[in-house]
Amino acid sequence: MAFELPPLPYAHSALAARGMCQETLEVHHGKHHQAYVTALNGLIEKNAALQGKSLEEVIALAYNKPDLVPVFNNAGQHWNHSLAWKSMSPTSGGVPGRLERKLVADFGSLAAFKEAFKAAAIGQFGSGWAWLVLAPDGKLKIAKTPNAVTPLVTGEGKPLLVLDVWEHGYYLDFRNRRPDYAQNWLDNLANYEFAAAELG
Repeated sequence: MAFELPPLPYAHSALAARGMCQETLEVHHGKHHQAYVTALNGLIEKNAALQGKSLEEVIALAYNKPDLVPVFNNAGQHWNHSLAWKSMSPTSGGVPGRLERKLVADFGSLAAFKEAFKAAAIGQFGSGWAWLVLAPDGKLKIAKTPNAVTPLVTGEGKPLLVLDVWEHGYYLDFRNRRPDYAQNWLDNLANYEFAAAELG
């Protein structure tokens, strides 16, 4: 069964008042993410060993396999983007109590969490991702990964939120100002309710 582009959980125009214009979502979701899905399906059609596998299984099987780099890149991008859409909300607001208490316990304060997350987003050289993960030791931690890499394969923990720092994710709205993009995402777009639900 072919992989499909997931619909956005909100309208293309829903984030405009919070700093992400309709054109950004139309291009990012409808063009870039769709291209990864289309390419992945084409690659899997040519590889019987990958057919019938879940997306997570494909990612695990293709990671660090030189002959499967295109498969990993497109599968990883599909998975990462699918989480990225859920990581934003047009009604983003305060951090739910249990998540806030956990962030304060593990980072010292909500402000310190945002500072560490922003630093990861800015510090990821080139294209990639900044993550809030629930680490194997039970603590919330920040991770950053390049290109299509995901915590699913690095062992850093369960992803709760992700910020896309590929330039196509923010150039129309912020040009080359990645720090401003990251700050706006943390303050106005991050779906903390989703992260709280994933925390369990």
